[in-house]
Amino acid sequence: MEDLKEAGWRKSSYSGPGDGNECVEIATTPTHTAVRDSKAPTSRALTFPAPAFAAFLEALKAAPATH
Repeated sequence: MEDLKEAGWRKSSYSGPGDGNECVEIATTPTHTAVRDSKAPTSRALTFPAPAFAAFLEALKAAPATH
């Protein structure tokens, strides 16, 4: 796994108003996607193989809204 210390972390576009620190952040590398809690950026991140994370996002987009 690549070193994530210098990764370009970004917050979800659904972070909300203000500082939007109640969400997750992601960073991508050529082979992995990492996810961390924006309230605890120094804590460990969860890492997923890039193809698996892409499939997860596609499944979320395809799922019916349950509001």
